[in-house]
Amino acid sequence: MATTTNPSKTKAPPRATGDATKLEPASSAPPHFIKRFADITIDDVPIVGGKNASLGEMRRELTPKGVKVPDGFAITAEAYRHFLREAGLEEQIRQTLTGLDTGDVQELRQRGGLIRSLILGASLPRELEQTIIAAYDALKGRQVHPVDVAVRSSATAEDLPDASFAGQQETYLNVQGHLELITACLRCFASLFTDRAISYRVDKGFDHLKIALSIGVQKMVRADLASSGVMFTLDTETGFRDVVLINAAYGLGENVVQGSVNPDEYYVFKPTLKTGHRPILQKIVGTKEFKLVYDIGGGKMVKNVPVPPGDRAKFAINEDEILQLARWACLIEEHYSAKRGQPTPMDIEWAKDGRTGEMFIVQARPETVQSRKSVKVAESYKLKQHGPVLVTGRSVGEKIATGPVRVIKSAQFIGQFKEGEVLVTDKTDPDWEPIMKKAAAIVTNRGGRTCHAAIVSRELGVPAIVGTEHGTELLKDGQTVTVSCAEGDTGFVYDGRLQFDVRRTNVENLSRPDTKVMMNVGNPEEAFSLSFIPNDGVGLAREEFIISNYIKVHPLALVNYEGLEAGPVKQRIHDLTIGYADKPQFFVDKLAHGVAMLAAAFYPKDVILRLSDFKTNEYANLVGGKAYEPAEENPMIGFRGASRYYNPRYQAGFALECRAVKKVREEMGLTNLKLMIPFCRTVEEGRRVQAEMAKHGLKRGVNGLELYVMCEIPSNVILAEEFAEIFDGFSIGSNDLTQLILGVDRDSEIVAPIFDERNAAVKRMIAQVIAVCRAKKRKIGICGQAPSDYPDFAQFLVEQGIDSISLNPDTVLKTTMAILEKERSQRVKAK
Repeated sequence: MATTTNPSKTKAPPRATGDATKLEPASSAPPHFIKRFADITIDDVPIVGGKNASLGEMRRELTPKGVKVPDGFAITAEAYRHFLREAGLEEQIRQTLTGLDTGDVQELRQRGGLIRSLILGASLPRELEQTIIAAYDALKGRQVHPVDVAVRSSATAEDLPDASFAGQQETYLNVQGHLELITACLRCFASLFTDRAISYRVDKGFDHLKIALSIGVQKMVRADLASSGVMFTLDTETGFRDVVLINAAYGLGENVVQGSVNPDEYYVFKPTLKTGHRPILQKIVGTKEFKLVYDIGGGKMVKNVPVPPGDRAKFAINEDEILQLARWACLIEEHYSAKRGQPTPMDIEWAKDGRTGEMFIVQARPETVQSRKSVKVAESYKLKQHGPVLVTGRSVGEKIATGPVRVIKSAQFIGQFKEGEVLVTDKTDPDWEPIMKKAAAIVTNRGGRTCHAAIVSRELGVPAIVGTEHGTELLKDGQTVTVSCAEGDTGFVYDGRLQFDVRRTNVENLSRPDTKVMMNVGNPEEAFSLSFIPNDGVGLAREEFIISNYIKVHPLALVNYEGLEAGPVKQRIHDLTIGYADKPQFFVDKLAHGVAMLAAAFYPKDVILRLSDFKTNEYANLVGGKAYEPAEENPMIGFRGASRYYNPRYQAGFALECRAVKKVREEMGLTNLKLMIPFCRTVEEGRRVQAEMAKHGLKRGVNGLELYVMCEIPSNVILAEEFAEIFDGFSIGSNDLTQLILGVDRDSEIVAPIFDERNAAVKRMIAQVIAVCRAKKRKIGICGQAPSDYPDFAQFLVEQGIDSISLNPDTVLKTTMAILEKERSQRVKAK
């Protein structure tokens, strides 16, 4: 959406006040020129365009369900056609565009400018102007001052109701008074002939004069005094359908849509939201440098002003508001899905009124990129090497591209861009689209994952990284770079041309084996994407990645924050935990959000979370960690795993882990999350750990909580029957088990050739524990490296009757085929 602020350059009249949702009785306006939102349905797209039809549909059908939509009216496509006829513009427009070569940028600008001048120089027919003013005055009701409205363009084609013209025409905000309204309407009509709109219609083969423009006039929501943003009822990067993604920033919403600011980002999980839980999976604070506000007393209608640093560090809306928006998003999606007879993910704009605190929906349309993707072919990109990281930001898409950098700071210089270059700029708008489709990749300083650059990049299939903040400063013209959006939510620009693989696999008819094939997953940012690989859940979810990358601080340093000496460590913790007066809560929230992303991605399948398994030297490397960890000669078999959880030296840290798990299972409703205890040396130790967990509300068997034990020590195998009495299942950790059976340091290069999970001693012990579990009716799986590396080892496990095999994601398809082959051969033998 293009937004212009000052349609008439007149001084803004006094502010209007009053309810933003009620419309007074309609005037006697000719029905073919004006339609109130209350009289519009989604079937009126040819008459009022998709934007206005959707507003009317929601106003009529969803207001009774609690969804608030500001009222207004549409100026119909017939009104536009009437204007062209009465002004004698149709033939002039046709002649001006005859023979146009849209590849000639100069000619396109000249002819487009001429048509816009013709429209702006004309006057609306008197009856049309009076009709518009009467409808506007009806909005004002009993107010003394003019009402402030948004004037939005909505292109449509009478014989092409499904054609998309999103973002090509203008929007005007805070329009007040008759003159300003009529001027804004003329400018909206003229915007049907912007250079980009003309070029788009030529590319699509549309007749310029068969396309018409409707205008929506809608009461403003005073988001300039609060916040606004965009939300999608799926994940915009992966197409994962079970979340609502919400972007939020201060002020009017055009900054988020245009990518002028880096907004907050929130994920809400739809399935358990609908069961009454509070499943906010993730909250990421954006920088939100500016906000768009009313220009009271100024020469423009709106203006951007800086956001104070203290407010930038805060979330733009609270958790209750996040959940309210997500519930509305679900209602809107359900309504349109029922209306269209097929699942219809939605792209929705929202705003919060700073005077009343109320939330409103100001626009909704079907999402058109991820919802149309085929899920029959799994495509994955993977770097084969890494290099120096130049900049990072929010990744858009899941691809990797390489090319030379071209820094362009203004659209007037887009002629310098060459096909195959990496476009680096501050932000984009529709004027940039002619070169965006030629780019190998796109990098912007500003914007979130719902901004213009992100939306267009997805449509084009071009990888993009938005919100880098300093990309135009750090990247240089001609510099060869690799842009990677294949490593989760964070996108990386690497120096140089790096090698990468692209894999495409048809998964439509892939059979499922009897043996469960699960995955080992540590990075929450990859979870939604990985969920599309055929799987039976997660056999190993690791806390360590979340703690190292998102928390970074030793839990005991957070527990004891107030008692820390002033210095670099305390300052670093302060900087990492801005917004948290309660420092331990920072650990709980960050861990809960990371774990919840993993559990939600595979819901309702089991996700087995291994509780923290750092060694003491690894814990010591966390911020503030050296003060709490002993120096051990052999951390691999030292103070790790279960031994820490009940020990007074770490009990307070383990309590935070338990609080995070409880939040995920009970507050968010993700009861598919199961827990696993690592490095549990004795049965008594298992009991002590369970007693410690019970103190924090995590009791085996309550609310479906299952507890597993890692089978990675010979004692776990030898005493398998005893361990089976207190645990629901086992997961074989073949790496540590092999190390301890063979007495081999797996990190030693000297004895590395001896380390082999396929050694007869290792296989015999694995076969033994599988047999015990089958006899005891306990679940038994494996999450170690061996079956990922050796398909024949996976086949051995199938022979022994293992329940599940958890694999590295990149080996799932290959190993699944090997498992299917083994199961088929076993069935043949059984006959």
